[in-house]
Amino acid sequence: MIEQPLDIPKNDDNHALTEMMKTLGAECQTCAPLNPLDCITRCNVWKLKNELRMLHVTMENPNFKKDLFNVLKNNTRLHILRAIVRGQHSVSKLQEQLRKAGFTHSQETINEEYLRPLISVGLAAENQDQYYATMFGGRLNDLLEGFPEFVEILPAHSECYEETALETLLAGPKTFEEMETCLSPKIASRILKRLRIGSLINAPEERDYVFFFQSKRDPRKENIVETEKKVYDNISGDGISAKKLADKTGISPRLTYKYLRALKGKKLVFTRRTPKVYALTSRGEKLASLLRNLQSFVNEVWQSSEQVISTEKS
Repeated sequence: MIEQPLDIPKNDDNHALTEMMKTLGAECQTCAPLNPLDCITRCNVWKLKNELRMLHVTMENPNFKKDLFNVLKNNTRLHILRAIVRGQHSVSKLQEQLRKAGFTHSQETINEEYLRPLISVGLAAENQDQYYATMFGGRLNDLLEGFPEFVEILPAHSECYEETALETLLAGPKTFEEMETCLSPKIASRILKRLRIGSLINAPEERDYVFFFQSKRDPRKENIVETEKKVYDNISGDGISAKKLADKTGISPRLTYKYLRALKGKKLVFTRRTPKVYALTSRGEKLASLLRNLQSFVNEVWQSSEQVISTEKS
């Protein structure tokens, strides 16, 4: 008999798995199967727990999340995952579906390069040469719907530094020094540049910029010319960059710097170097939220598998 995939209802709430386990557990208490084989072949509780047992072993790998993300960052694998979520397929049937979508792969390549990686991280399973999506694979497929950026922007076969950067920025804008801390000084510039090119973050050309502020010194006690006064009066309390000050006054940047130097010499103006910050674009926030949801669901599955293992040990 071919094992049927476990059907988990679609739900945007990441706690759907936990709630389903409680519901199925309650049903299990009142179930009276005619024989033990019914439990194995028909019982959703048994299927769910069995999948969680196998996932627990897979997820104990310290590199599991990195491996999972790298497996998912592949268009052909995602196409296959979507196909086997809808129903069981043989390799030959998958080959036909891939050809219709414009992918030309041998059956050996489909098996080794695409199906095996999906199985290795618990997204797919095989029984009697038929492949189907696990509960875990089906839910992740739902989460990835409508997010082409996951494959188009994030590099495959990576250490997932881009994912780390996006999740860090989801909490709020960060300076370059803060990004160096969460990534590494050796790679921070390269990772941030890649995210900027992909329109996922707003990034400055320079790490810092200079703001000009008025000092507490009384300008009436100083001999300042009319143009210097115009520059001085347009310096806001929050400070302003020389470029914005030039735009505001209509004075050329070269002359603006000249007058600022004069005002600074009279101690009417002081400068402060303000670090520029990196922030997510709307596209970046969308992708970072997806990554957070993926992480959240993976964590929930891990906790549920821990619960199954600990219950069976007690």
